[in-house]
Amino acid sequence: MQNQEHYNEEILPCVPELSRSALRLARGTALADDLVQETLIRAWQARASFRPGTNARAWTHRILFNTYINHYRKKKREREALDELRSASRVSTRAPHDGFGDEVVAALRGLRPEFREAVEMVDVHDLSYQDAADQLECPVGTVMSRLHRGRTRLRRALEGYALDQGVLRPAA
Repeated sequence: MQNQEHYNEEILPCVPELSRSALRLARGTALADDLVQETLIRAWQARASFRPGTNARAWTHRILFNTYINHYRKKKREREALDELRSASRVSTRAPHDGFGDEVVAALRGLRPEFREAVEMVDVHDLSYQDAADQLECPVGTVMSRLHRGRTRLRRALEGYALDQGVLRPAA
């Protein structure tokens, strides 16, 4: 399968079944769509190793399954690394805003104290809502409300910064 025509004839008819298989594997449409797209890319890149007339369905499903396994293993490694970082940060004696950019620290300081406390306890110090409520001596619902308001105000305050840093894309 050396050219686009052979690829279209052999591989593209497999896409609907690949999509169904990806949905079963990923249990979600976004990841399933990504898996199918990655499978088609890898099939195109490896088209020289495919022999026309053989089982394109089995070949593409093997690529799909391997792609899913690679994704799963990568996510597992990321979770393990994140858990390590979290456990290391709990024992460290860093300042609460260490590692944040000046803009983020300024936006946090610009929040009203009750919103800032809720955001710092839950998002920075990784406390549960209940633990934060116990420390603030208020109901869990109040913590959740303050957290929502604080996050909303932070989002507004940091929107320009996020656009400049490429974290957000400009609205079309």
